[in-house]
Amino acid sequence: MSIGPDGTADVDFSRCPVRDVLDHLGDKWTSLIVLMLAEGPQRFSALQRAVPDISKRMLTQSLRSLERDGMLSRHVYPTKPPSVEYRLTDLGRRFHAELQRLVAWAEANHAEIRAARLRHDGLGPDAALDLAEAV
Repeated sequence: MSIGPDGTADVDFSRCPVRDVLDHLGDKWTSLIVLMLAEGPQRFSALQRAVPDISKRMLTQSLRSLERDGMLSRHVYPTKPPSVEYRLTDLGRRFHAELQRLVAWAEANHAEIRAARLRHDGLGPDAALDLAEAV
């Protein structure tokens, strides 16, 4: 990325690796799935129980996307009925390490972010202080 002569960003978003990765890994469910798989291989039903409010359809889509991106592998066991197990690949484990850093940052800064939102939304500093103290 560079800044053009007119002061605007000169970015080819179709080739921007950050945007490409975040488009795939920055959705609502992916980080939760990766955090669960970091604990070890999981079956579909265990993941569905562990990730609150995710539908079967959305879990299936998220797992397929993670598999497509090389973040997890899918192993089918020849049982009746067949059972499927998902596990992080080396790439998925490296992503998990970076995700852990983001989780730590979010936990350390969440109260400040929420207070800033309240101030921005006009709820005043008292509401922001009450929230910060509650966390």
